[in-house]
Amino acid sequence: MAHVVFVGAGLGGMAGAYEMHDALGKNHQVTMINEREDFQFVPSNPWLAVGWREAEQISFPIRPYLEKKNIAFIAQRVDEINPVDKYLTLNDGKRVDYDYLVIATGPKLAFDEVPGAGPHGGFTQSVCTLPHAEHSYEDYKKLVENPGSVVIGAMPGASCFGPAYEYAFILDTALSRAGVRHRVPITFVTSEPYIGHLGLGGVGDSKGMMESELRKRSINWITNAKTTRIEAGKMFVDEVDAQGQVIKQHELPFVHSMMLPAFKGVEAVAKVEGLCNPRG
Repeated sequence: MAHVVFVGAGLGGMAGAYEMHDALGKNHQVTMINEREDFQFVPSNPWLAVGWREAEQISFPIRPYLEKKNIAFIAQRVDEINPVDKYLTLNDGKRVDYDYLVIATGPKLAFDEVPGAGPHGGFTQSVCTLPHAEHSYEDYKKLVENPGSVVIGAMPGASCFGPAYEYAFILDTALSRAGVRHRVPITFVTSEPYIGHLGLGGVGDSKGMMESELRKRSINWITNAKTTRIEAGKMFVDEVDAQGQVIKQHELPFVHSMMLPAFKGVEAVAKVEGLCNPRG
């Protein structure tokens, strides 16, 4: 009997565990390890951040659904991976042996790479996790009460840009419904070389389509943007050319900002020698 362990119960991990269980049958064991008890549907976080969803509508307890399929579930953080002897060390000190390991943890959010970034000790919001989206919603409500400038986008080194565009369009609609959009200038700040690049070199005519949608909503933008630091109510951005040379510096005031960070590997994965690139 083989023991297949999945680490990370997000969309990929959960789907993978179900598929693996069905493919292997009863003669093998599948175990899911996740740092929390509940599944969180990350794509709905931008909706939560403007009050279009409640937390309980986009999350549910993992254990009963996995155990119904005879998939074991452990709610602990993995602190160490030993790929030579094939075992994991959990946050509570327990050891889990495996024959095969599937890593689906998702990223570590590298807010620390830009001074002043992030919802914990910084000045920007995030929709990367459910708690971040809840925190952002509280800031959104303050924006509706006291409208002012907004900055949305992605930090230097970011590799996931779609949620920033989605949040910009959702926020535009939410503020319009609240009757205050005309009092909220929005600037989209992105490290992409052009609007609609998406970290993929564009998708079809994504450049033309996304530029058109931003113009339609009176959202200005800065591309090739390197956010260097953030202070309370102010973002400092270097606009660079194709060679990385600064061509213009911006000081952008804001009363609300949602900026996606760069990603790194979670610690347990990143410290396995030879497994990852330098960012983990």
